[in-house]
Amino acid sequence: MGDAVRARLPARLEDPVLFVLKHLWAGLFGGILMLAIAVTTLIWQPDWGIARYDALFVIAFLTQVLFAIFRLESREEAAALVVFSLLGLGLEWFNTAQGHWIYPEEGYFAIGHVPLFVGFMYAAVGVCILRMIRLFEMRFAPFPMPVLGLTLAAVIYANFFLQHYWHDIRPALFVATVVLFWRTRIWFTPARGRRWWMPMLASLFLSALGVWLAENLGTLTGTWLYDGQAQNEPVSLATLGSWYLFLCVALMVALLVMPQATSSEALDRDAH
Repeated sequence: MGDAVRARLPARLEDPVLFVLKHLWAGLFGGILMLAIAVTTLIWQPDWGIARYDALFVIAFLTQVLFAIFRLESREEAAALVVFSLLGLGLEWFNTAQGHWIYPEEGYFAIGHVPLFVGFMYAAVGVCILRMIRLFEMRFAPFPMPVLGLTLAAVIYANFFLQHYWHDIRPALFVATVVLFWRTRIWFTPARGRRWWMPMLASLFLSALGVWLAENLGTLTGTWLYDGQAQNEPVSLATLGSWYLFLCVALMVALLVMPQATSSEALDRDAH
């Protein structure tokens, strides 16, 4: 597909057009889920033989089956989908049990009060990161010792739970991400040849903003609601910070799966 697009574009348009198309391709699974949420909200009837949440789970599952049949995901991405689903479902189960947000509809495919399609939504975010690393040939340079990034990711994930019983240390965690990654650049190739870069922290913030906007679609359609939130109210900006931290966790897991993105050879090459 990339070759077909490049063959029809002037050279000056290759980078910006392929930059957009690769983002869309990387987020294909998440885009399908968001489209399914929007469409089912408009058409679903309460007397249909299957609950909307269950239909969303079936759509997500069948989409992954088709991705496997047509080899649209690598084996690493498919394996990571399971990990990201479990990380997300753990957060969702805990927070719905605490009453921080709810899923107001019924469904058969659920754990407690958490419909299983939600695990696919977290997985879509994580797999999108992996796909972008592969499609854009991303390299992270200079990158701190991996053990530091993984330790920070573990503390961030633990704080999502412990903040309800102890102190919320999110301000310290924001500072920690800046201290650890303020020098890190993401080097990437939109088309062919020229390498571009952007600060990793800026990428995390912009990605969190995109997920936060998508989450507003979920609350607008009534698919989920935060504690005290009306269906037509925007999601709190505090949630933007939470997504920033969760994406930091997801990125550390992704780089654990694809260590070549932070290899010493990549650092030496792309730093110059």
